[in-house]
Amino acid sequence: MIGTLNALIDRIEQVPGEELDIDGFARSEGTTEYHLRRMFSALAGMPLSEYIRRRRMTLAGAELVAGAPNVLDVAVRYGYGSVEALGRAFRAVHGISIVDARRDGGPLRTQATLRFRLSVEGRNPMDVTITTAPELVLVGHAVEVPLIHEGVNPHIQEHVAAIAPEENVRLKALSTAEPRGILAVTGDIAPDAPEGTMLTYLHGVSTGEAAEPPVGLDVMRVGAGSWAVFASSGPFPETLQNLWAATATEWFPSNPWRLRPGPSIVRYLEFTGTHASCELWLAVEPA
Repeated sequence: MIGTLNALIDRIEQVPGEELDIDGFARSEGTTEYHLRRMFSALAGMPLSEYIRRRRMTLAGAELVAGAPNVLDVAVRYGYGSVEALGRAFRAVHGISIVDARRDGGPLRTQATLRFRLSVEGRNPMDVTITTAPELVLVGHAVEVPLIHEGVNPHIQEHVAAIAPEENVRLKALSTAEPRGILAVTGDIAPDAPEGTMLTYLHGVSTGEAAEPPVGLDVMRVGAGSWAVFASSGPFPETLQNLWAATATEWFPSNPWRLRPGPSIVRYLEFTGTHASCELWLAVEPA
């Protein structure tokens, strides 16, 4: 995967203004667009689309400050159909207008060309189990919340706090299939969505494919397949968020599995509010 990501970076540099066929590129590298975008976002700290936009604006800004005579030519060269469209993207990245940049020479925000490397740092072994499950029928209480990468998500906290204790008792009684117990399910989100993107969060349980979902509960269905189950224990939410990062930097690059479309599921084994023992379930398929 590290080699594939670097090959993608090289392709972007070769044709910075062209619309890339990411799906075709992924297939030529023996992977999927979904997995490629998820890994890029996790390792680069930004969505692939955002990196491409920043690189385009870095190169366009250099040309414009250097005195490129025709702004429209620069716009077309970097994939924009008009000076106005280029101007909007330029201001979004650099924080100033094209006119100001050409007059004052900047300041411009430069996005350096990324290069991915896999480093071995002697970290502790990861506790991972591969399991196969039939279709999951997840039921519970769902809400739309913004994606937040670091720290506690207050929107999720508010949603969970509003669920009555007796409703959690009812949900636990409906938990008849793995993963058992109360689950935190994150779904309906693009593989490389930026922070702030709205996602579906479900506080619920797995009832199994044969069960009839109770009236009044939200339902999320996940196709049958394999899951990589990562065990984690430590301060909450830092340990869980660090585990997420480690799956991309350590586990997937060195194991013959890739992500398949599906939600992420967190199963809490023990939770005190500041400390948690949990399992992170990620839908996977053979690479």
